[in-house]
Amino acid sequence: MQLQIELENIKCGGCAATIKKRLLEDARIKSVDVDVATGAVTLDATENDLVSWKALLLKLGYPQRGTAEGVAAAKAMAKSFVSCAIGRVDNAKNKKR
Repeated sequence: MQLQIELENIKCGGCAATIKKRLLEDARIKSVDVDVATGAVTLDATENDLVSWKALLLKLGYPQRGTAEGVAAAKAMAKSFVSCAIGRVDNAKNKKR
């Protein structure tokens, strides 16, 4: 089944790489597509567990669009910078292989 979530704070391929890597750790998710320009994440999953996946994405700093405000939004933004940096490092390592 295809599920789509619109997220905040996706800025680059590093963000997308982290999101893909972490979501694909769940065996129920067959594929993940991240559209950096729109912030849309499309999952192809064997079942629907959006509550858990949204919680994971929030933990990474990518809350569902319109759900974080004020301090929560600032905290999510800070976490997304870390997730982005990790994704960039992972991308660089993969290119060297």
